[in-house]
Amino acid sequence: MKRLLETNVILVFLFLYIPIIVVVVFSFNSGDQISVWEGFSLSWYTKLFTNPAAWRACKNSLVIACVSTLLSTVIGTAAALAINKYRFQLRTTLTRILYLPLIIPDIVLAIALLTFYSQIKFPLKLSSVIIAHVVFCIAYVTIVVRARLQGYDDTIEEAALDLGANEWQTFWHITLPLISPGIIGGALLAFTLSIDDFVITFFTAGVGYTTLSVYIYSSLKFGMTPELNAISTILLVNSIGFILLFLWFRNRNIQTN
Repeated sequence: MKRLLETNVILVFLFLYIPIIVVVVFSFNSGDQISVWEGFSLSWYTKLFTNPAAWRACKNSLVIACVSTLLSTVIGTAAALAINKYRFQLRTTLTRILYLPLIIPDIVLAIALLTFYSQIKFPLKLSSVIIAHVVFCIAYVTIVVRARLQGYDDTIEEAALDLGANEWQTFWHITLPLISPGIIGGALLAFTLSIDDFVITFFTAGVGYTTLSVYIYSSLKFGMTPELNAISTILLVNSIGFILLFLWFRNRNIQTN
């Protein structure tokens, strides 16, 4: 039974990761086919880095991801602290509303946002995409920060207040350092979700504000090339880098404490 379970786990991991490995390998293919290996080359990375349309899409994605991550992290952290620390009317309702973006299909949320923008005549550009990304990123940040607040010892803050610190000093010197791993984790998750999002971005971005995911989709209409594999590889390395950064920050925080 144990051997059967181990085999099943191995097969699942192979099913999930072999396609990713193939994409990475063929991003270094010297030919223009994505399924025929013709030799090792960095030519597709060179073409990618000299492609102005790709760089413009990359810049738009980074701007949207950075701004939406900052806003959603601040709002999500504040929401998590308020829900965890205080008892107020509509607290349960607010919590459920915050979790709605997680269960609503992306296509439904995208159409709802596009309809809302049309009703108020809000122009579709980078700001419209940023607002849309903040809407669904807040929920993820709130969940991660609330998980960090589980088991949080409120007596530490009470001790700081008894020793003469005011509420702001207690927050900056006690609360924030203790929950910082959750905040960093939520921010990294929000950044990754934002930079990878396609459906909501496709509906809320205007002409001339193409992001990297939309650029990849548009490029598929002209046929698959190893340049798309190169973009996918860079995004994969980016995601792995953020995971390693979070693990390093968490271990450093644990060692400090």
